[in-house]
Parts: sequence; structure tokens; C-alpha cells
Amino acid sequence: MNIDKELNLLNKKIVYSFTKFSTSDYIGEIACIVWHVSCNLRCSYCYNDNIVFSKQGSFSHNDILEFLRKRTGLLTAVVLSGGEATMHDLKPFCVELKKLGFKIKLDTNGVNFKHIKELLTEDLIDFIALDFKATKDKYENITQKNSYHKFFETLTYLIKISFPFELRATINADLLDSKDINIMIETAYNVGYKGIFYIQNFLITPSNIGNITQKKVLEKEKIREDLLKIEFRN
Repeated sequence: MNIDKELNLLNKKIVYSFTKFSTSDYIGEIACIVWHVSCNLRCSYCYNDNIVFSKQGSFSHNDILEFLRKRTGLLTAVVLSGGEATMHDLKPFCVELKKLGFKIKLDTNGVNFKHIKELLTEDLIDFIALDFKATKDKYENITQKNSYHKFFETLTYLIKISFPFELRATINADLLDSKDINIMIETAYNVGYKGIFYIQNFLITPSNIGNITQKKVLEKEKIREDLLKIEFRN
């Protein structure tokens, strides 16, 4: 990549906003969270609809780097989130973050396998939080994209190379019930996942992409805990 192209990428306004300080998003690290605009999925329950539908952000990667240069020694990591961060070319930003000594966590739906593999091959990511959106048969209905196979490719690749990652699912009980969650748990277990399966609650907010609420209550007692360790997050 030539210098002019790199500079152009770093100056694009693709960051919706950023959280300057967090101790909960990257366990064991003091992190800045960078919220990238746009997403390649349209999940019904997504409450970041303002970020997903934004075509331009308020900040560039260079703006974030300027902030982070003043926080070296205070912050230890940067979380690349969104939207979907891999909608954008993250390599130049990650290279600069590494020069500053930051660890990098990527929050991703896993659909952009090619870009994720590139970042991992070049040792630019330290940890991944991978979103398991739904079972294979419900994936398209919930995400509005027939991309389960791409997510699955990322999942199996991370397991194959023994990369540190967590698997998480956001659950609206009207969309996915305990049987669906058990299928997801079994799928992960059967391909060799040995980490924690995190289940996150659907948050009722003023707006979300599907304009939905939640009427059913998740039957937690029916969720399998014999294959993987299950942890619930608010």
C-alpha cells in the first residue's frame, strides 16, 4: 500500500464516535472503543441503528490516533467496533496502533472473513469478540443477509489457528428460543470451540433496526451447560 493511499484511508471520516475509557469491553485492559459507521448486516434487534445507517462519521482514524498519542501509558488497548468495523480497511489504523504499543480487540460479525484473515496473518489483532447471530436456518431472517457460511468460515478458522476469541450471542426471545441457543452451542462445540459462550440480553431502546420489542421470556433453565461454559451478560 502506498503512502498516499494510506494517508487517505486514515483521513476518511468513518468513525461515528469513540468511548475514551472503558474497563469492561476488553477484559484485563483499559481501552478506548472506536465505533465505526455502517454494517453489512441488518439485525432486527440492533439498537445501534444510528451507527449502522450512517454513511459518514464525525471522526477519522487520524483523529483517534491524535487522541491516543496523548493516552499512551494510560490506556492499554483499542477496541474496533461498530456497526461493523471490517466494512473498512483497518490495516493502516492497526499498524499505527501497534506502533503506539496498544493491544487491539476486534468486535465483529465475522462475515468479512478475507479482511479478518489478513489482519490476523499480519499479527494486527490480539483478541476477537465474534457475534453468533443465529442458527443457520434463522440467520437470514434475523440479519437480512444469507451470510451464515461466511460467519462459519471465520469461526472455524479462529479455532483452527487457536486464536484467542470469545463467542457471544445477543438474544431476543421472540426471535431465538432456548432450542435455538442449544443448537448454536452444539454447533460451536462440535467444531472445537472450548471457550465461554456469552449470552447477551436484548436491550429495549427507543429505536432498533427491526422496530421490535420482546414479549417472550428466555427459558434459561433449558439452555445446555454440559458442553460449554455459559455466561449471561446484561
